[in-house]
Amino acid sequence: MQRLRTPFTKLALTAVLVCTAATTASGQLGRPEGLYYKSWGVVIGIDDYQVAPKLAGSVSDAKSVAVALRQLGFDDIIEVYDKDAKSRNLKAILSNDLPRKVGRQDRVVVFFAGHAAVTRDMNGKDLGYLVPWDAQIANVSKAVTLDDLKEFSRRVMSKHVLFVLDAAVAGWDITPPQQLSLEGRLSPEDETDRRSVQILTAAGKGETVTQKDGQGIFTQAFMAGLKGAADNNKNGWVMGTELAAYIKQQVEQATGGAQHPQFARLDGDGDIVLVEGKKSAFRAGPEPKTQTERTAAAKEEYDKAYSLLQQQRSVQEAIERLNKAIGYDPAFGDAYVLKSYILLELQPNLDEALVAGELAVKHAPKNPDSHYTLGLVLQKKGRFADAERALLQAAAVNAAYTDVYLSLGDLYAEDLKDQKKAAEAYRRYLKTGGTENRVRDYLQEKGGAAPPTKQ
Repeated sequence: MQRLRTPFTKLALTAVLVCTAATTASGQLGRPEGLYYKSWGVVIGIDDYQVAPKLAGSVSDAKSVAVALRQLGFDDIIEVYDKDAKSRNLKAILSNDLPRKVGRQDRVVVFFAGHAAVTRDMNGKDLGYLVPWDAQIANVSKAVTLDDLKEFSRRVMSKHVLFVLDAAVAGWDITPPQQLSLEGRLSPEDETDRRSVQILTAAGKGETVTQKDGQGIFTQAFMAGLKGAADNNKNGWVMGTELAAYIKQQVEQATGGAQHPQFARLDGDGDIVLVEGKKSAFRAGPEPKTQTERTAAAKEEYDKAYSLLQQQRSVQEAIERLNKAIGYDPAFGDAYVLKSYILLELQPNLDEALVAGELAVKHAPKNPDSHYTLGLVLQKKGRFADAERALLQAAAVNAAYTDVYLSLGDLYAEDLKDQKKAAEAYRRYLKTGGTENRVRDYLQEKGGAAPPTKQ
């Protein structure tokens, strides 16, 4: 005889939900299993210029960034240093090599450390440019202009592109983004689906790039940010906008306001993800502050947990989202109910299920599922008298709750050994719409009169 019934007839959740991994796609069709199919890095560092003044520390800074990107899981990193960073090579990488390889669900980070300058375009506006190994600072003919970088971002198919320029440079063309909307953007996958081209530079036009202990202050801040220091809201994620805000604050403070990093979104309204935390911790936009905002955020997290279970996805993430909902609103009774159910049947932990069940009854006493789930937990823990009281209370809250009477009948028949009460509970089960034949069989076997089958 089945002992435990699944509560939440509204949820229609199966008793066991198994989250299976999706099969790997043969090509970049649809959404990847993770945030990106592939992560690409282009790291350029030039010290030993052929004609321009030589620098110190650019190559070592660039190599440090290459190591950091690999530690973040970047799959393919193109490293170009000194004479290999000649104009022809850099333009080939940006105009041909990467656009042929990068897919629609990829991300690209381009890091440059070396000379940069600013000229005027045909409309008299500032146009920044990067100086390759074989170019002169004041001659733009061999330079890689910011227009070249923008053209690269148009040709490359990746969702997210971030240019990180350890140089004093300004002057770029910004494509007005669509109206910013956070609707439906509470998951990292949704955020990845939105195009973004962002640029972050070490200093403004005419400023000096400062070094300390043989490394650029900008690069030091960049590296620290990638290690988690830029995680402003402490949710385990580091986004492009977070990294830029952290670097700007750190560099300006370290230089006494002499160096001002610049950041802009050149295209799109997305945001590159540099460090991936738990999916349940991700949130687009600021954390809620007012009670109204926190209540709404709690409901959003609950709905996501509910959806995860319906779609037979990660049970653990559902638990994490329920914990987040409770963190926003500690009196959110329905979140405790669903958490208790999960810990009872999907990820068994009876002690924690009991705690959640008791809190559900405290904060949602008018929800029959609060008492019902608590009763099932108590029954499984062998506290049969307490389980009976909880199930009877569920029936008192909702006298037409069919499954409660089935669970009561099972409790009386198997655990409390009370045939009379079992028969009474089973009859109420059939009268409120229950259809399980085993109940009729029990009543006939024990001599009870089973209600006639509904036609």
